[in-house]
Amino acid sequence: MTGERLLQLALRVEQDIFLVRQRGREVAAAVGLEHQDQVRVATALSEVARDLLRAVDGADVTFVLVTDPPSGRSVLRVDLAPVRPLPGGRYEPQSGAVARLVDMLGVVPDGSDTVVRMSRRIPANGQALPPERLAELRAELASSAPGTALDELAAQNAQLIAALDEVRSQRDELEVLNSELQETNRGVMALYNQLTEELEETNRGVVALYAELDEKSAQLRAASESKSRFLANVSHELRAPVTAIIGLGRLLADSASDPLTAEQARQVGLIRSSASDLLDLVNELLDLAKAESGRIEVNRTEVDLRGLFGQLRGTLRALAARPGVELVVEEPPAPATLRSDEVLLAQVLRNLLHNALKFTERGEVRLRAERRDDRWSLSVSDTGVGIPPELQERIFEEFYQVPGTTRVGGTGLGLPYARRLVALLGGTLELTSEPGRGSTFTVLLPLDGA
Repeated sequence: MTGERLLQLALRVEQDIFLVRQRGREVAAAVGLEHQDQVRVATALSEVARDLLRAVDGADVTFVLVTDPPSGRSVLRVDLAPVRPLPGGRYEPQSGAVARLVDMLGVVPDGSDTVVRMSRRIPANGQALPPERLAELRAELASSAPGTALDELAAQNAQLIAALDEVRSQRDELEVLNSELQETNRGVMALYNQLTEELEETNRGVVALYAELDEKSAQLRAASESKSRFLANVSHELRAPVTAIIGLGRLLADSASDPLTAEQARQVGLIRSSASDLLDLVNELLDLAKAESGRIEVNRTEVDLRGLFGQLRGTLRALAARPGVELVVEEPPAPATLRSDEVLLAQVLRNLLHNALKFTERGEVRLRAERRDDRWSLSVSDTGVGIPPELQERIFEEFYQVPGTTRVGGTGLGLPYARRLVALLGGTLELTSEPGRGSTFTVLLPLDGA
């Protein structure tokens, strides 16, 4: 960085230290440094001048105003060229705080010699000095008479007093801030203690709630297991007498037995029909109990949907004999295979088709299969009465039937059982329905049965 030389001094005797300090402060003030920076530059100069006077018998001091190319800001630079070479070519200030007073302090080469250089940036809002002002500044500095050591000492004392006043003011402000901080800390600690107590109280309540929930869960599990055992036992005990009633009714209606009157035949038919309904209920209760207890084992094999759909078409054709209702079983797209339990899957689809045929008075019931990436979608749709949105989850509850459909018959156990079987197969059972426009039950199953 090149620049304009402002002033040059000779440092040879102890008296010159005061002169260098005084001139340094004057130059710093002239180029626009703030008061505190003026004191910093003057103090750093006096310390470095004292070190050089003791080590190498003095130096030539040059004040230069330069421009820093990267930032374009003006910089006050002071070069101290030692009278004799520096020991080891290096300079270490006796006071470690000197380097913190300026922006840069170090030794730089200057031809065959070394120069101790320090610099301080001038504030960014300072205006660059025009050449005329630089010339006037050099003339003023050259013509001004230096003060005595006593004058410089008095100025230094005044600066020290001002610094002490500023330190005292800052200390007072710091004490106020400390007292405010302590007060804030007391409030924070009080709030922290209050929050801690509330959190502990909440934790105790949560622990108690969890304990109560665990107890209720254990009771629910025990109740569920008791219900499953009860259903299994009752179903098992009822199956034999109900089967006997059906058998006796068949014997009474047999042509080989004594002939019955028309009224007797009608009553025997009612007994057989009621017994068959009761046997269906017993079987569904037993199946549901087995599903809830986890005693149904899934036997996964390769299932051919075309064969399964053909079997369902043949077994359910008789139920579709109602006039105005058509059973449509679409051919699955090839390759129509998936890994699942064929018996359980057939039971689910048969249940859904049976329900659809039972609740559809006109139109059609359709079974179709669709491949969706790594899943199969098996849907049973009908044109029946439909199910309101608020009841579409309730129909999967045990023993629940949609109001107005009880005349058709049923136990309300088929759909809950079907959903449990689908879950065992690794899939989901979904429903979309709209009152008056029918319903669609969709079974989504993975290809690999996982």
